[in-house]
Amino acid sequence: MAASTPLTAETLVYAYASGVFPMAEETGEILWYSPDPRAIIPIQSYQPAKSLRPFINQKRFEIRIDTSFEQVMRNCALPRPTENETWISEEMIAAYTELHRMGLAHSVEAWQDGKLVGGLYGVALGAAFFGESMFSFVSNSSKIAFHYLVQILREQNYQLLDSQMMNDNVLRYGAVDIPRSAYLRRLAKALKSTCHFQKPTI
Repeated sequence: MAASTPLTAETLVYAYASGVFPMAEETGEILWYSPDPRAIIPIQSYQPAKSLRPFINQKRFEIRIDTSFEQVMRNCALPRPTENETWISEEMIAAYTELHRMGLAHSVEAWQDGKLVGGLYGVALGAAFFGESMFSFVSNSSKIAFHYLVQILREQNYQLLDSQMMNDNVLRYGAVDIPRSAYLRRLAKALKSTCHFQKPTI
């Protein structure tokens, strides 16, 4: 896709269905990516780290779904401690928030003492979920949010969890690289199914 392609909810749906996703430059310019290889996280083989299990069992965080989508995005857009810039622009926030209103973008949120302290967001099309970004203000909060995301995907029979490009963060969740051609085949198959994104029963 051209860098000048307007960023709208409709553009995002077309892009994700084609295996393409956007990132913003420091200038605000939107660039489009379809990496080869592509990183995915196998839904069925994911296992939480042993150190995370006490947080899961003791329910130290309240998990909510889609109650503060825009705020999750804005928290994800904050610069990381080791970075001075972000790839999430105001234009992206507006487009993804519209996608959320359409029921196609979702947030998994970790709350503690009535405050949003961690979470993630992504796009759901068919039986594919495209993970975008996560944030954590309290230790392990984003990891708990990801754990619940996987439970949702398992319960609702999602087939594909896209994590875009390999890095240390997605690697800890079991991400693997596959050729772009294989990714596109999996994506085409997943888009033929229908899944519902809702809070898991655990």
